[in-house]
Amino acid sequence: MKEDKLYLIHVRECIARIERYVAGGRTAFLESTLVQDAVLRNLQTMAESTQRLSEDFKTKRPEVDWRGISGFRNILVHDYLGVDIDRVWSILERQLPGLKRVIEETLR
Repeated sequence: MKEDKLYLIHVRECIARIERYVAGGRTAFLESTLVQDAVLRNLQTMAESTQRLSEDFKTKRPEVDWRGISGFRNILVHDYLGVDIDRVWSILERQLPGLKRVIEETLR
């Protein structure tokens, strides 16, 4: 769990950065490629850290779509021209809060 904790802290830090970057809301996010780039980079590094979590940890937190996060990371890294910014915003609104909740609960 010691190594898991380091990755969980990193995920929490990435989520905090993303939240700061999108504090201006959807319109500001969609209008700024600078913000989009910052968010995408943090999503990528966050997803990379989740891939390094132990299988034991992931099994204990089945409410998180770990495979989906991994797949999304692969899109960000390998199919970056196919990234749909509207879909990214949807992920930020609908899925990131749940991941944040799990990470914070685990780190307590």
